[in-house]
Amino acid sequence: MISIVICSVRPADLSQAKSSIEATIGVPHEIIAIDNAAARRGICAVYNEVTRAARYDIICYMHEDIEMLTPDWGQKIVEIFDENARLGIVGIAGGGYKSLCPSSWYNYHLQENGGFYCNLIQGYRHSGAPDKADLRNPRNEKLSRVACVDGCWFCARKEAAVRYPFDEHLLRRFHGYDLDFAIAAGQAYEVAVTFEILLRHFSEGNFDHTWLEEIVKVHEKWSHILPVNADNLPEKNLKSLERHVLTLFLQDCINKENFTKLQLLRLVWSTRRSRVATLSFPFKLMIALVRMRKSV
Repeated sequence: MISIVICSVRPADLSQAKSSIEATIGVPHEIIAIDNAAARRGICAVYNEVTRAARYDIICYMHEDIEMLTPDWGQKIVEIFDENARLGIVGIAGGGYKSLCPSSWYNYHLQENGGFYCNLIQGYRHSGAPDKADLRNPRNEKLSRVACVDGCWFCARKEAAVRYPFDEHLLRRFHGYDLDFAIAAGQAYEVAVTFEILLRHFSEGNFDHTWLEEIVKVHEKWSHILPVNADNLPEKNLKSLERHVLTLFLQDCINKENFTKLQLLRLVWSTRRSRVATLSFPFKLMIALVRMRKSV
């Protein structure tokens, strides 16, 4: 019933993940694990290859540093998809509003302006901090509709993944694929977070410059669709909200010297295609950008 897809670089983590899946999934399944330690192919290319080969109609894409905790979670996933024919993607973490401004799925500068939906135990392998139970269910629902999901674990209908393949031409590394896929498939399918499945994710994300480069590519690509407003925030407020947060983002990039002004100007110019952008929207941002200097 479910094909499990894992892009692997650590054999020990993979072995533990497989044992966890076998002990908890509760339905017929296959685990397709691709050893990517040597080749280091982009995760989009790996996912597309395995999607085509998957036997079942539901595909679970997951990181290998995960322990599944909910008994019979596979049966629950099958029920969730059976109950809603429009549903295309189900994750365990996601954002109700995906901003036009580059960000992760949780919109760092906009958390108070869009729901944060999450149900997992987060580990901190890199920093050494203690595990944290992260439950955020603002609507007190079993299943909440969202704009995008976290890529550490999500399930999708195979038909959705075939119709909207991961963009292996644009994204050749290991970041941005989750946002890109959710935005693409979200044009025809609903995207949601379930609060009926719990897992432990052993490591936190790595939000380095490589991550940011890929995220910017995704936002430039989808500027004509963004923002995605699954939380139904008042549309009249989105223009000023986005302009404010984009200004913060641009200044932050200048401070950290992440991009040249020419690169940032290209990003700003792409925002003109958004539904929230009036004619003056990108030009005001461009003027602000040209005047920006690195803050001390």
